[in-house]
Amino acid sequence: MFERVPYYIGVLLKGATVTVGITLGALAIALALGLALAVLRTTRLPLARPFVRSWVEVFRDIPPLTQLFIIYFGLTYVGIRLDPFTAAVVGLGLNGSAYCAEIFRSGFSAVHHGQREAAASIGMTPMRAMRFVVFPQAFRVTLPPLANYAIGLIKDTAVASAVAAPEILFRARNLTSETFETPLIYLLVAILYFCLTFPIARLVDRLEARRKAWA
Repeated sequence: MFERVPYYIGVLLKGATVTVGITLGALAIALALGLALAVLRTTRLPLARPFVRSWVEVFRDIPPLTQLFIIYFGLTYVGIRLDPFTAAVVGLGLNGSAYCAEIFRSGFSAVHHGQREAAASIGMTPMRAMRFVVFPQAFRVTLPPLANYAIGLIKDTAVASAVAAPEILFRARNLTSETFETPLIYLLVAILYFCLTFPIARLVDRLEARRKAWA
């Protein structure tokens, strides 16, 4: 049984590269869109806040797997066909944007309103104040929760196996159907996920300690 472990590891590592790719792509979408939504919520544009709140509630309250199925299967009805990898990146990215928007909103709220007023008093526009005064301070506050979100995202990529994206869990299922060595293979899967998330978890601890030191 154990003589085939190197082969299993090799197959699962191929899946890990896909997992990392999905994670990075979805994280980029979630961060960019989440930041845009959080900034939009601070503006005085009509309907901006209701729109952002609705976006957050929709994507936060619907399970990621359901969203993935809607994107992968539903878009075909309007002539849009995405491959499993792209569908997973888009689906998890949109889902994550709701969480990142709330994280950034909390970060902005942590910056004292008086600093915005001081920036306005020296002639800064709201956007310049956000860029040069609010965001640099809020970023320190948001780093630990964003890192925690990244850990969760790595594990959430497992839902991509439902649309045949060849990530870790998809490869593991194929191996178990071929070999029936389910306990061993899923033990290797658990170890692999641990290796992917443990460094980020340690980074979160260090960021938390540094944030408390800054405070």
